[in-house]
Amino acid sequence: MKQYIPTHDIVLITLDTLRYDVAVAEWTNGGTPNLRALLPHGWQERHSPGSFTYAAHQAMFAGFMPTPATPGPHGRLFAARFAGSETTTEQTFTFDAPEIVTGLAQVGYRTICIGGVGFFNRQTALSCVLPDLFHESYWEPRLGVTEPRSTEFQVALAVERLQAIPAEQRIFLFINISALHQPNCHYLAGATGDSLASHAAALRYVDRQLPALFAALRQRNPSFLMICSDHGTAYGEDGFSGHRLAHPTVWTVPYADCSLEEAHASA
Repeated sequence: MKQYIPTHDIVLITLDTLRYDVAVAEWTNGGTPNLRALLPHGWQERHSPGSFTYAAHQAMFAGFMPTPATPGPHGRLFAARFAGSETTTEQTFTFDAPEIVTGLAQVGYRTICIGGVGFFNRQTALSCVLPDLFHESYWEPRLGVTEPRSTEFQVALAVERLQAIPAEQRIFLFINISALHQPNCHYLAGATGDSLASHAAALRYVDRQLPALFAALRQRNPSFLMICSDHGTAYGEDGFSGHRLAHPTVWTVPYADCSLEEAHASA
């Protein structure tokens, strides 16, 4: 990360609840052409640091992004400075703060949170914890899990903020995409309940909304993008449903990172 900070805008997009197997299947069968163009080598298989949104995001903001699903140790992009860390390397961006958001703010970044699921809705003390880390945080019902056009509205808000802030001001933009979280049956015609099929349909919907965000980022500054799931979810496998439980469908997540300009050039 040292080669990207402070010259690049930094972007973290969490596709809340997205399963690894669904992400790979849609990338392979052409269901997500915009993500495929961005990620020509596909998704990395990783293990989430948490089995539900709050735990996973607390860990990621502390620098513990999803871990490659191969034996380590694996060097980290970001790390709070502490003695004895075996995953902090010469290329890791280290900070003297509890989490990445404050660490980036300390080196001049404007930090922006566009919330999605309930842990970002600022309606309770708990749902203020994560958004309160940022200089700016946004949530309203149309960005949440019950709005079928949520990603469209989230992207439009992100583009508005990117265009309003001078390019010389570096930005850390975080978006928690809510569309994949239950309920997602409204993305599949005729469906009355959530399923793997409606989960995949939600991902295809999300993919269609992303080009406007990528275009706005490219118009500002060079950008380094991290895009991943925070955790997966079960749809009846081995009798399990949902998440906040220890099952491979929950712990195994898709992850990718790239320089947006390098990805655009290679595409």
